[in-house]
Amino acid sequence: MMLFSRKEFSDKLNMKDGLNIIIVGCGTVGRTLVEQLSKEGHDITVIDFDSELIREVTNQYDVLGVVGNGASFNVQKEAGIKDADLLIAVTECDELNLLCCTLASRVADCATIARVRNPEYSHELSYLKDKLGLAMIINPEYEAAKEMNRILCLPTALEVSSFAHGKAELVKIRIPQDNMLDTMTIAKLGQMSDNVLVCAVERENQIFIPSGDFELKKGDAMSFVAPSKTVGSFLKSIGFNSNKVKNAMIIGGGDAGYYLSKLLISNGISVKIIEKDKNRCEELAI
Repeated sequence: MMLFSRKEFSDKLNMKDGLNIIIVGCGTVGRTLVEQLSKEGHDITVIDFDSELIREVTNQYDVLGVVGNGASFNVQKEAGIKDADLLIAVTECDELNLLCCTLASRVADCATIARVRNPEYSHELSYLKDKLGLAMIINPEYEAAKEMNRILCLPTALEVSSFAHGKAELVKIRIPQDNMLDTMTIAKLGQMSDNVLVCAVERENQIFIPSGDFELKKGDAMSFVAPSKTVGSFLKSIGFNSNKVKNAMIIGGGDAGYYLSKLLISNGISVKIIEKDKNRCEELAI
C-alpha cells in the first residue's frame, strides 16, 4: 500500500510523464479535477453512475469514461485500477467515497483521496485516514469556511494563507500613506519584531525578495510570515487597525455554515444563523 505526504503528492503530480489517475464522480468537483489534471498531462479515467455525464466529460476532455458504481471491483478493474497511481473519490456520498478508496487501496498499489463533508466525521478524519489507508481526506466546505474565517478575523489584509497546521500565516498588506513603514528598511522592521519574516514586496508590477537594506514605500504590497497568534499584535504595532469582525450573520445552515459558525465562535465572534428549516435551526442551536 502506498502512502504519500502532501509534498510527495505535489512532486508526483508534477512528474514529466504524468500519472494514471481514476476519478470517481463527475460532479462539479470531479469535472474541475478532470480539467486541471488533464491539462497537466496526466492520464485520466472517470467513473460515474450517470452515462450522460460520462459522455459529456469524455467528449469535452481527452479522458476515458466508465459507467458504473465506483465501489465495485469489476468497475474499478475496467477503469484500470491495477495500473493506477491514484484514485480520487468525489461523489456526493461520503460513505461511497470512503468505500471506493478502501477497495482501491486493498486491490491495487495506488494512493487514494476521498472527499468527506459530513460534520459527523469531522472529529474522526485522522482516524479514518489512518485506519482505511487513505493518503488524504478533503472537505471543500470546511476549507471554504476556514478561508472565510481568516478573512473575517483579519479584514485589513489583502490575502491570508494558513500553513503548518494553522500555526503560521502568510499575510499580504498594502502600506498606506503616512504609515510608519513608509521609508523603513527591512532591518529596522526586524528590530521591532523578531518573529516576523518579510518574504516579498510587490511594487509597480515588480516583485522583490528584500534584503535588510531594502526600503519600504507607501503603496507597496508586503507579504510576511508570522505565528498565527502574533499576527494581530504585529499589525497593531505597525499602525494597522485589525477591524476584526465582532458580529456575523450567516444565511444558510448547511455544512459550510455550520463549520464557519464554529470557527467564528471559537474566535470570540457572535454568530446568528438564518435557516428556513426549523429542525435544522434547532440542531444548530444546540
